[in-house]
Amino acid sequence: MYFYHLSEEPNITQFAPRVPDREDMDKSKPLVWAIDEISLPNYLVPRDCPRVTYRTNENTSQEDIARFFSGQSRHCVAIEHDWFGRMANTTLYLYAFDPTGFYLQDGCAGYYVSEQTQTPVAVTKIDDLFQELFKRDVELRMLSNLWELSDAVIQSTLRYSNCRMRNAKPRA
Repeated sequence: MYFYHLSEEPNITQFAPRVPDREDMDKSKPLVWAIDEISLPNYLVPRDCPRVTYRTNENTSQEDIARFFSGQSRHCVAIEHDWFGRMANTTLYLYAFDPTGFYLQDGCAGYYVSEQTQTPVAVTKIDDLFQELFKRDVELRMLSNLWELSDAVIQSTLRYSNCRMRNAKPRA
């Protein structure tokens, strides 16, 4: 098992703990962030891309599966139309970490953190983000505005993570 970090930077040799920039986090504890395998598709987009991501879990209702998925996939990443070109032209680097030294920070989002410097054990270049999502059986949705979907997913029985929504277009 590995934990992962995705970056647009190709040559990171060490990940030093940094102070979180989110206002809802403890600023006295610098951290290294990583994600688990199941949450990885949520980050197969350009870093600042706003997105609504969701997947089924043991408590997901059949009504929500029918409402939020169009096929057999049970994981979805939704982005705004305006991000299509950036996504098509972005290369990401997938850094893998030994899980030693990490602990769970948010189980729903799949976030793990470490308070010590971490050295990746492998790095993989990803040139085609669309293909990488499809390879992982992730449904990709492209919308003109994310807010209606975000509001609906929050009220659903799905596991969800809404990322970089500060970069999303204003509510319609």
